[in-house]
Amino acid sequence: MDWVILVVSGLLEAVWATALSRTKGFTRWRPTVVFGVAILGSMLGLAVAMLTIPTGTAYAVWVGIGAVTTAGWAMVTRAERATVTRVVLLAVLVGCVVGLKVVA
Repeated sequence: MDWVILVVSGLLEAVWATALSRTKGFTRWRPTVVFGVAILGSMLGLAVAMLTIPTGTAYAVWVGIGAVTTAGWAMVTRAERATVTRVVLLAVLVGCVVGLKVVA
């Protein structure tokens, strides 16, 4: 169950990162609220997962999931360019996250 919590927390990291870029310096209230709720949920989930998953592994997986999801979302929504190199590097990152789960 802790791994599920960690994955959800990583996805929430992508939510708060995306919302943060849309707050325009915390001047827009809706994305600011989404940012606040998502970051609280993300940090709480990470803390719970770290009760049983080693800190280094949990943090690396959390960041990896958040980074891949944030970058993937930016490419899907065309906020950032999708290139073959970028997609391959993100796929390698996913492989590393899966590898950390396998060896943990």
